[in-house]
Amino acid sequence: MNFSTALPTFVITLREGVEAALVVGIVLALLKKAQQSRLNPWVYAGVGVGIAVSVLVGWLFSWLIQTLSAVNPQYTSVIKPTLEGVFSVLAIAMLSWMLIWMTQQAKFMKAQVEGTLTDALKQDSNAGWGVFTLILIAVVREGFETVLFIAANFQEGLIPIVGALAGLAGASVIGVLLFKLGVKINIRQFFQVMGVFLVLIVAGLVVTALKNFDVAIANLALSNGTSQSLCFYYDQFTKIHSCILGPMVWNTSSILPEKQFPGIVFKSLLGYRENLYLVQAVAYLGFLLTIGTLYLRSITPFDTQNAQKTQS
Repeated sequence: MNFSTALPTFVITLREGVEAALVVGIVLALLKKAQQSRLNPWVYAGVGVGIAVSVLVGWLFSWLIQTLSAVNPQYTSVIKPTLEGVFSVLAIAMLSWMLIWMTQQAKFMKAQVEGTLTDALKQDSNAGWGVFTLILIAVVREGFETVLFIAANFQEGLIPIVGALAGLAGASVIGVLLFKLGVKINIRQFFQVMGVFLVLIVAGLVVTALKNFDVAIANLALSNGTSQSLCFYYDQFTKIHSCILGPMVWNTSSILPEKQFPGIVFKSLLGYRENLYLVQAVAYLGFLLTIGTLYLRSITPFDTQNAQKTQS
């Protein structure tokens, strides 16, 4: 069992978990300041239920894959990669949007949480439920992204879950250090570094999603005997070929195999693949140029952006 494949889930869960921990810490601090610490149990209840809901959603995704595969066993080789590809697309969209949106909104997080909490405390009879809902939404929002990523890597078994648990533990430790022990941590730099890793991980997920769809269509073509019609690229003279991904760009399996160290680490954190096809290469670079550029612009200091505009 190689735990290197748990690294992407660890990075994602750590980053998303710290965001949730910040919301929890801010709420607890504001409740203490407002002398409403009696509502703390509602905060912890929101955390517990949020984690439980995220786990339930993950179990439902796993059950869906197994159930659909069992309905038509002859199409299992088609259904599994198709669902993994769909979950990958959803995870790519969610993680990319949250990465850029949360980076832009980070400076307003405390004010937004404080405003929402203030409104909840004004409703004396329902203040507890207001606090509970605020925390629940924060935890489920972050947990759902991790669950989607795990579902997209269903074939890895329990290893991504180990990474998720480790990331959750790391986020909890950072939360305690910040709000209980008063340790000074540069949260801005932490999110920036994690964000760069996240862009690379999601770029690798783009490559994986395309491969899953390629495998699904190839298996469907073989089962129906229609490979020539479904697979518009199908080189009969190469050992390793694709169905819809075009010609192979590189094959580094003999130099840097992706299932051995350090290749497996590069695959987990940088999106490296030993076999890369033309469509995958274009999509990978396209993702980095679009989402990567948007992310880098979102973390560029406002003053620097203004200075550049003024000079121009």
